[in-house]
Amino acid sequence: MVSIGKITYKGKSGKEYKFNIYDLKSSWTEDAVVYLVTRAEKKPDGGTTHHLIYIGQTDNLKTQFAYHNKQSCFDKNNANRLCLIMEGNEKTRTSIESDLLANRKTPCND
Repeated sequence: MVSIGKITYKGKSGKEYKFNIYDLKSSWTEDAVVYLVTRAEKKPDGGTTHHLIYIGQTDNLKTQFAYHNKQSCFDKNNANRLCLIMEGNEKTRTSIESDLLANRKTPCND
C-alpha cells in the first residue's frame, strides 16, 4: 500500500501526530493502527483540505474496515481518505485516540 501524502493533527495535549494518507478504497494489510477517516477536497490554489469525519484505533485494520459499524456515516459524509499511524501498543493507540478526540468533534464519533 502506497501513501499518497502526510498530514498532522494536534491533540488536546498539544502533541502533534503525523499520519500517512491513503485512499479509503485501498486494500488493508496493516494490523494495529490509529486511524482518521477524512474527506479530501481540492482547494482552488491546488492544495488539499481534509475534513475530519472519524477518529479511531484498532488492532486489526483489515477486519475493522471489512464491516465498520460507522460505514453508513462515512458514506453520508463522502469519506475518501484514511490516515494512519502504525502503533502496536494498545495503551498508546488508545491514548492518541483520546487526545485527538478531546481536541475536536467529528460527525461520526458519537
